[in-house]
Amino acid sequence: MYHPDLHLPLHHQRTAELQAQATTHHPAHTPTPALRVRLGWTLVELGLRLAAHPRPLPRPAISS
Repeated sequence: MYHPDLHLPLHHQRTAELQAQATTHHPAHTPTPALRVRLGWTLVELGLRLAAHPRPLPRPAISS
């Protein structure tokens, strides 16, 4: 049976385990924040350009 008072200590224990795993499995190379910001804004600009000039939808072929 589940006891509510056990939830919080188990949550803290799992959080500590995940933090320990995160420090040992740190990725070798992460992009610099400046690069991430530039890439993000480039993607936003691309999305805005696509939204400003939408392609017309192809018309379905009508057979006679």
